[in-house]
This record gives sequence, structure tokens and C-alpha cells, in this order.
Amino acid sequence: MTFRLLSVHAHPDDESSKGAATLARYAAEGVDVMVATCTGGERGDVLNPAMDRPDVRADLPAIRRAEMEAARAILGVRHRFLGFTDSGLPGEGEPLPDGCFAVTPLADAARPLVELMRGFRPHVVVTYDETGGYPHPDHVRTHEVTVEAFDASGDPARYPGTGRPWRPLKLYYQGAFSRRWFQALHDGMTGRGLASEIGPILEGWPSDAPELGITTRVRCAEYFAVRDRALLAHATQIDPGAGFMTHPRDVERDVWPTEDYHLARSHVASPTPETDLFAGLAGIAD
Repeated sequence: MTFRLLSVHAHPDDESSKGAATLARYAAEGVDVMVATCTGGERGDVLNPAMDRPDVRADLPAIRRAEMEAARAILGVRHRFLGFTDSGLPGEGEPLPDGCFAVTPLADAARPLVELMRGFRPHVVVTYDETGGYPHPDHVRTHEVTVEAFDASGDPARYPGTGRPWRPLKLYYQGAFSRRWFQALHDGMTGRGLASEIGPILEGWPSDAPELGITTRVRCAEYFAVRDRALLAHATQIDPGAGFMTHPRDVERDVWPTEDYHLARSHVASPTPETDLFAGLAGIAD
């Protein structure tokens, strides 16, 4: 049988910065992979100085959709926009915009994802933990919506009119960009006599920041180059000469060759730790 994986994200580019090598690996191995993006990224900033031009800003929604299509093709996955409007990142005390994703009632926000789950019929679903990975209102809402849809999709009494019920079997949370990951990269570079820009990130890391308990490590280092190409396809969001793009990939492949996840819910027996998101699913009927 063909396994199906659904990865749910807040904005275009999130799928390429969080778990993209995993998606590319599974797609190459014959898994049917779908990315669902809750919003169009309409209120996002232009983070690449080379793309920060008036014509780009004027057409940002369409450009971000085109970037998403390019990244999708590079990763070898399917994709669906769920149709909500980016909430932006208001300053402290500022209200969220009317009609944005983060203020949409939960049942309304989850309904398109329930319909997608019932149509696509994923065995495994991946999204963010309760913190959203970082405190963007759309990321937190994406977590809430995905948990709601995961629980509701198999219940025929919920969300009538969205297709035949389907119960996904496993729900994972992304474990990207942990303090341990930054520390390993920093130590890997300094231990090789290479300059590292990660020191200030580690020094500024809150001492009380929660660390997600990792249950599952998927080896995918051979797909880091595919991940990077998908990231660079989001040209408005990724500066090729800064940030995540600057650490040596050979060091990353050596010190941290996996992408990591927390198994949040499972309807099958799958003892942890795991090395495969589909562990415990052998022999499951479609």
C-alpha cells in the first residue's frame, strides 16, 4: 500500500524551513506527501534585501503563491492552500486584524482541514506543538486547528458535509530549531576551527524555554540539499547570504543528520524512540 503524509503549516516557506528534508525523503521513497498551508502569507515581510522592492511588495500575495509552487515541485509533494488570511505579527498590545486566520472561530478554521483530511486520507499528520514553534499567532492557530481536525476527521457526527470520515493514525509535532540543534552546530563549527554566528543565539536563549521531548529522529541528511533548494525558492523570505543558509552543510550532515519529531498521539502501537514516522503502520489496511 502507499502511505500518505500530511504536513500542516501556517505560511508559505514554513514547509521548507521545518521538516522539508523529511518530506523530500518520503516523497522520493514513494509516500504520497501533501502540504497544507493555512494562509497565503499576505502580511509577511520581505526578508531578503535583494527582493525588497516596491513592485515585489505590491504583488506579494501572488509572488508568495508562485514561490510555494516552485518549492512544492522541488520537494516532490502535493500542496493545498486552505484559504485563510495571514494574521501578521502585531506588536505588543496591538489587536489582530479583523477576519484573519488567528481570530477565525476554531470550527470554521478547522473545517477546510477536516475536508482535506477526509479527501486525502493521511496515515500520518505533522504540525507544530502548542507553542507554534515560535509565538506567531498563525502558528499557534495552526496547531489548534490541526489537533481539532485530527480528532474530528474520523467522527461521522462532526463536520457533516466534508466527506467520508477518515481517522489519521499518528500525529507528530515538529522539533525544528531546538537549543540542542543550535548547540551541536555551534560546537561542530568551532571544533573544526570554523567561525560560528550561533554564539549570540545561544547566549540569548531563555533559560526557562521549554524543550520538546523528541521521540522520533528521521535520517534525511542526503535530502538537505533538496531542502535548501526549496528554501531558496521562497526568495522573498530567504536571504541566501544570511541566517540559516550560512552554516556549512557538511558540518550539519555530520553532527545532526536527522529531522526530529514528538509523537503526540497514536492509534497504533509504536514504541519510542522511533526512526520512521510510519513505524507501527506495517500491514495497516488503506
